[in-house]
Amino acid sequence: MKVKIDTREKFHVITIHEQDLAANMTEKMEDCLVALLNDNVKNVIINIKDIKNIDNAAAERLIHLQQLFYEQNASFVVCEAQPELKKELDASGALDLLNYTPTESEASDIVLMEELEREMGL
Repeated sequence: MKVKIDTREKFHVITIHEQDLAANMTEKMEDCLVALLNDNVKNVIINIKDIKNIDNAAAERLIHLQQLFYEQNASFVVCEAQPELKKELDASGALDLLNYTPTESEASDIVLMEELEREMGL
């Protein structure tokens, strides 16, 4: 799987450079992402701007990963889905379960806000 990882002060932005996202790809991704939970910077933004198709099992794995991150007091935000993919995720109900934003900038705002809330004990 082709990905780009951009590490910032409070989060990692992982941009997936694939047209299709299948369950077997998200399994490999999960191993790498779970390792980040032991890092100093454990919040993650998944940028899916290049993905055109995602199978239901891959979407479910993203939802599972998101839950895992929040259980470990870390943020997990998905952003920048193309309109066709966003419709597909919405139709399957996955979009309602994902912490999703239209832009990477909004995703970073959410991560920073959640990090501040955790620091304040809210």
